Amino acid sequence: MQEAQNLEFKRMAVHNNRLEEDTLQDSNEELLEKLLLLENDHLKRAAILLFHPKPERWVGNAFVKIGFFADDHANLRHHDEVHGTLFDQVFNTIEVLKLKYLKAVISYDGIVRKERFPVPLEALREAVLNAVVHKDYASAAPIQISVYPDKIMIWNPGELPDNWTLDTLLNKHSSRPFNPDIANAFFRSGLIEAWGRGIERIINACENNGSPRPEWQVSGGDFWAIFHFAYPNEIADLTQRPESRPESRPESQLASDILDLLGNAELSKAELAEKLGHKTVSGELNKQVRSLLKEGFIEMTIPDKPSSRLQRYRLTSLGQSMVGK
Repeated sequence: MQEAQNLEFKRMAVHNNRLEEDTLQDSNEELLEKLLLLENDHLKRAAILLFHPKPERWVGNAFVKIGFFADDHANLRHHDEVHGTLFDQVFNTIEVLKLKYLKAVISYDGIVRKERFPVPLEALREAVLNAVVHKDYASAAPIQISVYPDKIMIWNPGELPDNWTLDTLLNKHSSRPFNPDIANAFFRSGLIEAWGRGIERIINACENNGSPRPEWQVSGGDFWAIFHFAYPNEIADLTQRPESRPESRPESQLASDILDLLGNAELSKAELAEKLGHKTVSGELNKQVRSLLKEGFIEMTIPDKPSSRLQRYRLTSLGQSMVGK
């Protein structure tokens, strides 16, 4: 359990009034005990999934796979994998989808730029949360998100509670999570509720956005959430124009070079400049580092002291998924 992530979780839980303020002072063990993630002084599987940066060392296929398909005939164009803690997987999956897979239609209200995504991000976020929280982690398969020119399909291995039908799920129902310990941690963080309203929130978000009502399919351990795009013709047109296609890496070559270097080691700006063949830390290098920080590709090793002479930079999970693309 990394200290930075430990602190971030505690801050979220306290901010959302899901844990007491004194939780901020808890040690890792105390936090895990408070979340009921210890059993006879041993970590539960849920603890590893929630907080270990490489849960696949103990739980196979605990990651998210994303692919873009040009048509319904499995013509795969490109794909990504999102690894890390379950919290990282949720946040970074949404970011990767926004950056690489979902093409926004741009409009202007006066001089204000507006982006409209083919699926409302609130609904997409809720669907990804549902997939991660309710996945059957005994399954030998990752969560799979298939993106097409006219729809996005999210699959996870899982089953409905006993005696439930799809109609039960789509109407008012109680909260009966497949993974209670995982659901509890996400609830404490403030990322989900505990009232069985996830599907309702997805439907409402789509209706408010003028998007088609999503579909759900459940069969033999397969759970699908299917979102048809609000404006498939406009999206298909964007897909056919290479210059409009989101790239897997930042547009700046310098930014790409920085990512490549940080893929090998944590480096300071001076070390980056030296490896790039620059005599000094230029204004452009500073600009690209700021941009990569803002976009979530990299992070500081000492975030509490941005100007520290010991400051270095490293790739985030999102940045790692971009290296070598």
